[in-house]
Amino acid sequence: MKKIGFLSFGHWANHPSYQTRTASDTLLQSIDLAVAAEELGVDGAYFRVHHFAQQLASPFPLLSAIGAKTSKIEIGTGVIDMRYENPYYMVEDAGAADLISGGRLQLGISRGSPEQVIDGWRYFNEDLAKSETDADMGRRKALQFLEKLDGVGFAAPNPYPMFPNPPGLLRLEPYSAGLRERVWWGAASNATAVWAAEHGMHLQSSTLKYDETGEPFHIQQAQQIRLYKQAWKNAGHDREPRVSVSRSIFALISDQDRHYFGQQAGSVDKVGMIEADKRAIFGKSYAAEPDKLIKELAEDEAIREADTLLLTIPNTLGVDYNIHILSAILKHVAPSLGWR
Repeated sequence: MKKIGFLSFGHWANHPSYQTRTASDTLLQSIDLAVAAEELGVDGAYFRVHHFAQQLASPFPLLSAIGAKTSKIEIGTGVIDMRYENPYYMVEDAGAADLISGGRLQLGISRGSPEQVIDGWRYFNEDLAKSETDADMGRRKALQFLEKLDGVGFAAPNPYPMFPNPPGLLRLEPYSAGLRERVWWGAASNATAVWAAEHGMHLQSSTLKYDETGEPFHIQQAQQIRLYKQAWKNAGHDREPRVSVSRSIFALISDQDRHYFGQQAGSVDKVGMIEADKRAIFGKSYAAEPDKLIKELAEDEAIREADTLLLTIPNTLGVDYNIHILSAILKHVAPSLGWR
């Protein structure tokens, strides 16, 4: 059995073929999609976070709205760029969203992906510590966030407060018990996957990772997952780790499917450079008739290693068509692979 969710980038543009032409369209359709996906039996609704782009950026209002309108589906991010975040304020926002959802938040965080603007986090009044890289900053702020999620008091109370204080040092409120154990780290390398395990975070691995061996993408990703699981075991955590991988998967069962995605049949991994100096490998898309799709996916080692599969969806095509995509996977593909 696998948990199967969707991952939306939340694009919008004033384009005649888009169902999401404004930010309002994207936000409201994201809520509707999560509600419909829950009714379909999908396990998770996850959203990307990108600043300075016509995409979803501030996730907590959206997650809170989805949490209020659903009752079972996991809601999460993949991922929040910690370089931009104030960890203290983020603890409050995350706690509120988790309480609204009844403890269903699965919070993916990371150092972040290549940005739309140069050092965009500086516009958010964030800066590097001495001798620190932006990757170091992202990890430092992630650890600050995790520490404050524990709910241990740290702030000295005012002796003359507006409202009475409980005894002792004060913590950030609202506090949501258990959220600390539902934080995931988006890792692009083997080393950061191991680091995430050591700090008790679940692992999110996307369709991109650093090309560390020259092998096919799914082989490298499977090795990353195995290293993560071993590091988790070595760390002695008293709970089970979770691992998600994301994939673009389309079952071609209609002429419309073939029109949109037929050209992706036979897709292959791609290798390129990100951030000018890092060689990365991008996993292929899967698009085929269900029988062929099942055979191709059965050979994906990383999907076998993961307990959660996030299906990247073309949110610009609207709620109804995306539900069709998800339904086709659940009905025609997942049972034959033992995912359902």
